[in-house]
Amino acid sequence: MSPLKAARVATFTYFALNGFLLGLWLVHIPTVEDRTGITHAELGRLLLLLGLGAFLGMRVGGKVADRLGVKLVVPAAGVICSVTAFLPGVAVNQWTLAVALLVFGFGNGLIDVSMNAHAVVVERHYSRPVMSAFHATWSLGGVAAALTGARTLGWELSPATTLGAAAVLGVVVSLVTARFLLDEKEEQQAETAGKKRKAPRKIWIMAVLALLVMLSEGAANDWSVLHLQDVLDASPQIAAFAYGAFATTMTIGRLLADRVTAKVGPTHVLRWGSVIGAAGIATAALSPWIWLALVGWAIAGIGLSGTVPQLFSAAGHAEPGAAGVNVSRVAGLGYLGVLAGPAVIGWLTHFVPLNIAFLLPVALCLVAALSAGVLRAEPTKERVAA
Repeated sequence: MSPLKAARVATFTYFALNGFLLGLWLVHIPTVEDRTGITHAELGRLLLLLGLGAFLGMRVGGKVADRLGVKLVVPAAGVICSVTAFLPGVAVNQWTLAVALLVFGFGNGLIDVSMNAHAVVVERHYSRPVMSAFHATWSLGGVAAALTGARTLGWELSPATTLGAAAVLGVVVSLVTARFLLDEKEEQQAETAGKKRKAPRKIWIMAVLALLVMLSEGAANDWSVLHLQDVLDASPQIAAFAYGAFATTMTIGRLLADRVTAKVGPTHVLRWGSVIGAAGIATAALSPWIWLALVGWAIAGIGLSGTVPQLFSAAGHAEPGAAGVNVSRVAGLGYLGVLAGPAVIGWLTHFVPLNIAFLLPVALCLVAALSAGVLRAEPTKERVAA
């Protein structure tokens, strides 16, 4: 295996690890909630600390990755994220859980930005797009976490035991995989020496587009199941397929998106992906039938699947020496969209039915489609075939 291919496999590993650690926490939320004695409302407020920590981690991670180099920061972030993933498992009340989630969120944001920055470095050496597959691997890590959590909960293992084992595994994987990462620190410093780090206007446009698209993703993730139950009177078992359809096609789409991007370009993937996503959400929202709503959520997943990776990739390639900072700007604002999406939809339901509230993400996807021209310019012209 060539060093470049080894680095690509290493990047897959970190994405899968991050998805696994976050997914394992999500699986244990009910158990931790019961252990700490908090209410659903208190949990909702505490989860905002997870988001705040992630946002802070992304801001710090981008700057540190550019200054110290991704080869050093990515494994360090992997270790930090792994260790902090253990903390919610030992929380005993809302205060210890609050600290645990804030710290775990920081570790999650740190690895999120640094591994995406390294993915940009890897992609820069290829003659074709490879970013979307990394994001698909993150989703597969979440699937592995769901299966693992289901098994360990069946064995009645405590969250501390499962998350502790995952932390040890994550530390080992992070350290062992580190040697295969690429390092362009010296090259990046030479390219940006004496230059001011003022973000180009197009970076902020990409960040806003990420917010719009990821807000739509967040709305689909958190409200699709309730939509089938409350609007279409589906049973809980059937309603669960709404999220399943969306998540499955999202993962499949990301596995295929790199090939599509290589043929048609990132601009068309963002534009038509957003259009397809809007069409899928609109179909689900306006459908009078359960089966058509499921089809709509599946279409939304396949449409939105390739949009975010294109924005991350373009931001990272815009300025090689500031890849980490630019990715953190796009990822950070996009992550706020994930957090805001469910809340905004919930607020709208005070005024309109849930299915009508879904017309907001439809509109936001169409705005993203109209603004996709920001990706028209080639991110970089200095790629070497693997």
